[in-house]
Amino acid sequence: MRLRCGMRTTKCQQLVTSLCVMLLGLSIATLTTVTHYGLHFTVISNISLESNSYRVIHHAAFYFGICLSMTLILAALLSSAATVRESQCLTAMGFFCFALAFCGLIPAACWRYTHSTEVEDSMMDMYDLVYEEVRRNTSSVRRQELTAIHEAFLCCGKHSPLGDTANIEHKTCPSSQVHGAGQDCLKEIQDFLKKHMDFVSTLLGITVGFTVYGMILTSFLWFSIHFSSNLDRKGKYILRQR
Repeated sequence: MRLRCGMRTTKCQQLVTSLCVMLLGLSIATLTTVTHYGLHFTVISNISLESNSYRVIHHAAFYFGICLSMTLILAALLSSAATVRESQCLTAMGFFCFALAFCGLIPAACWRYTHSTEVEDSMMDMYDLVYEEVRRNTSSVRRQELTAIHEAFLCCGKHSPLGDTANIEHKTCPSSQVHGAGQDCLKEIQDFLKKHMDFVSTLLGITVGFTVYGMILTSFLWFSIHFSSNLDRKGKYILRQR
């Protein structure tokens, strides 16, 4: 009786956890798509040099995010089906998907904290490179790239010790940002990335917590189904005719 009661409680928690994990998977997929195709990120990715690490990080984050979101959604679907049907096979598959997602989340979280400024530095380096090339010559391609960055981040130029930035800002900044009203682009890029990465860190932390909880519930559910099946068979005999 206690086993059945505990199993019923576990099944309710498993269904709620599966729903939350599915929502997290959809959130990660949405965030990954916005990050990959968003204007702020594509404008830097399109002008990144091969020597700059940003383009590699940009594409790697997209493929990792899509794979992670698909794994989480699959884990949620399998664990939900296993809960409803009380299937040991589906429960084991759900646990495997949760474990696979966990193995991907931990390196991602570690990379986030050990390389916290790598994305920021690579984006700011690209802005510095484009800005200095426009300042030194009148390349129309670089001027268009600098204008695109200013329009994406709604900023205008940067503080330069040389002081000869008025002409560049007049030609490349949006009209609303000219005449000293614009924000320093390096600071705008830094602030934008800080907010974005803080949101990513929060989402990763919540996902890790639900993934671990899902692993615990699926393992407990597997053992509950296993022992419940053994108890149902206990004491039953089959009479055979001789």
